[in-house]
Order: sequence, then structure tokens, then C-alpha cells
Amino acid sequence: MKRVLVTRFSAMGDVAMVASVLAEFQEQNPDTEVIVVTRKPFFAFFDGIPRIRFHAIEPKSKHKGFFGLLRLYDELKTYKADYFADLHNNLRTKFLTGLFKFNSINLAILDKGREEKKALTSPHNKVLKPLERTVERYADVFRSLGFNLTLTNQLKPAHRELPEQYQDLFRTAKPKIGIAPFAQHPYKVFPLKKMEEVIRYLSEHSYQVFIFGGGQQEFDTAENWSKNYSGITNSINQFSISEELNIIANLDLMVSMDSSGMHMASLVGVRCVSIWGATHPYAGFLGYGQREDDCVQVNHPNRPSSVYGNKPCICDGVEAIDLVTAEMVIDKIKSICE
Repeated sequence: MKRVLVTRFSAMGDVAMVASVLAEFQEQNPDTEVIVVTRKPFFAFFDGIPRIRFHAIEPKSKHKGFFGLLRLYDELKTYKADYFADLHNNLRTKFLTGLFKFNSINLAILDKGREEKKALTSPHNKVLKPLERTVERYADVFRSLGFNLTLTNQLKPAHRELPEQYQDLFRTAKPKIGIAPFAQHPYKVFPLKKMEEVIRYLSEHSYQVFIFGGGQQEFDTAENWSKNYSGITNSINQFSISEELNIIANLDLMVSMDSSGMHMASLVGVRCVSIWGATHPYAGFLGYGQREDDCVQVNHPNRPSSVYGNKPCICDGVEAIDLVTAEMVIDKIKSICE
């Protein structure tokens, strides 16, 4: 067995994309064992992928700072890996890569395409063109190590068992839709009043809706929706990541921001309608196997303003995400489910 160390510490959606790539990699390279170095909660993304082992990074405790990274390096050395694939390319992984250069190990580092992304998000002389998808950038790392890897970029439905408390809800003939209406950065979040309009429509037209996300404020918002509209179920903070994936796998459709909800849908082979504001699918973060036609967005020369959605994107005096209407989202859902 060829042994490959793979590092991708965060963020949640990026780690989910790594899992999509590794599923294809392990299928096409049956003589490999992969050690994934990431945060422990993200181990669930790799369920069902053969010959995967995990090593948890704990950046706030034993792997914190310079001496913590030295400790992590000593731990990873014990695997005696043949290859080191840095799929993160941040300060921590660069430090590890530098240390591993002194070992007889083949190294490859993710090319994030920073200059291309800078041109794509520039407010002046913007170069608006599709960049290489992030999943292909991950695959390029393995290719540069000498492995064969062809990504199909196709959704593969996963058969996963529902949590017991949701089994009755899924026995109805109603279309089942998941909604992940939140994101880390506010410029990627569809205005909640508009999202409530979408939820009201789905409730009135006999859809069964499951709300996903995290955090107390998000829980409270979803709880209000579930009380005010029939057929709406608040799933926030109710399940583990693995259980959430089990639920998503049984949906007819997912609706998400440019965030981890889209990438979780990709992991279990579920089509996703995604809503975009300050960011843009051209930056390469569209979910694995998802369709650009399912991206709900408004074309404007100022978009995108950033790769991660951490900067405002003002279009004719209005934030880009605010230009998207509830009707646009509803129409896209209807075109798929009705």
C-alpha cells in the first residue's frame, strides 16, 4: 500500500469537497491508504470511503503554536507515509511541509490560484471568467504526486438510514426539501425575510421542509418558522454531522447559500439550488457535481467582490445578495420539483 498524508484543517465546506475528491481517488487508486489530517468533527464527511484513516488536529490545545505544530509533525511522522498532499496551503501546513522536506517523502502543495482570484474579484479591470474548480485543484495535487485521477463531477446518490425520529416524516408523499439559510459571512446570507417568503410558499404548497445550520440565533429563527408554518421542521443543533448527512441523503432537493450545506448535499448525491451574492461560482467553489444552472444569482459587473464572501458587494447601491428575490428562488425550486 502506498500511504498518503492529506492535510486540510478547515473550513467545513472545503473539507467536504476534499471528501468528494478522495472518494474518487480511492476508487481509482486501490493500492493507496490515506491518512486525513483535519478537525475531528469533519471525520463524518469521509464515511464510506475505503482505506481512510484519520488524525485529528487540535489547534486550540495540543497543536497550538510553534511547539504544537512540532508535536503534530512528530505524530504524523509515525505513519511513515510515502506522499504528503497539502490541500490547504496555509501557514500551519506550510510549516509541516517544510519539516517533511527533510524526510524521504514526495510532496505537493495546493495551488490556490490567488492571482486569478484577485483578478476575478478586483473592483477595477475585473477579469470575469470561470476559474479552475477547487475540486480540480485538489485533484491536481494528487496528479503532481504521480497518481492517476479523473473526476467525474457527477452526483452519486448515497443510501443512508434516517434518524428514527424522522422516519415518519419521510413516509409522506410530500416533496422533501432541505434549506441551509445561513453562512459564516453576512454577505452570503439571503435576507431572512425573503427566505421566510420562500418557506411560506413551500408550506402552502405541501412541501416538507427541514432547516439546517448551527448556533443559537439560527436555531431561534428556524424554531419560529417551524411554529408559524406547517410542514417546517427545525433540525438545527438536533443531530451530529453524520446524522445530518443521513437526512440530507433522503431529500429530494437541498437549498443552500454558497456554504457547507451545498457541499454536504454533494457528498450524499443530492441536487442543490444555491444562492449567491458577493461570491460567484466562477471562483471555483460550486459544489461537486452541482449544476451552474441551479445557481440563483443576479449578473452585475461588480460581482464578485470576494472569494469567501467576507467583503460587501454593492451593486447599484444594493448589496448583491439583496438583488436576489424570493420569486427567483421559488421559481427554481418549482422548475425542479413541480
